Amino acid sequence: MKLSLRSMRLLAVTPLLAAALAGCGSSDDEKEAAGEPLVGTFKLDPGHCDAKGATGSYFRMIQPGGTVEKGGYFLNPDSKCPDQSFSVAVAGSDGGLRTGEFQPGPDPAFNKRGDALAAQITKPGTFTAIKFAISTPSVDPGTGEKLPKPEIRNDDGELSGQLTAWTAGWNNLYFNQGSPKPDGSTKGLTTPVSGTYDEESGHFELTWSSTIAGGPFDRFSGYWHLEGTFVPAT
Repeated sequence: MKLSLRSMRLLAVTPLLAAALAGCGSSDDEKEAAGEPLVGTFKLDPGHCDAKGATGSYFRMIQPGGTVEKGGYFLNPDSKCPDQSFSVAVAGSDGGLRTGEFQPGPDPAFNKRGDALAAQITKPGTFTAIKFAISTPSVDPGTGEKLPKPEIRNDDGELSGQLTAWTAGWNNLYFNQGSPKPDGSTKGLTTPVSGTYDEESGHFELTWSSTIAGGPFDRFSGYWHLEGTFVPAT
């Protein structure tokens, strides 16, 4: 069979093109799985606040129309901070957040007055006269969707991951405060989980925000700042 010059050129280029496309695909896969998973307990430092703000582990609520950078924060009348937009957190019975497993909280999850009872990750804190608490259940209490186990990855000191199961309970209600959301989206002000990690000391910082859909805090967003020491599972 006699090939034209054009055909021979195409045959020569095709393997190069295939190799280039394959290279692009492998690069994307590597980027998707960047970093090593940190499996263990992210032990939380207690939150502290002063006139300048807060350090350690804390939570802030952003009102609809506000932003993390510019504010529009909801003031918690039960906060003892000078700036009552900060609600500081104290580690619970597990010492903090565990990755690679769920921390679902007790059953029942609330007492008769609506105070949340989960106390493994953080001790319940008071928000507008009612205690709120954090858990990471395997099933979303609001939608019934199955949730993934919390995962945090370290890529040369830069943290990323997913905390989709991060759920706040308050006044007999549940609010998904994870990122990404259970449907995989980053709605509203929801931002990816990010942070820093020092391998020598184990010190970490994690931050993200998550917008609420429905209920009394529809379109409000929670901003979370966790700080402490990572302890690998044994």
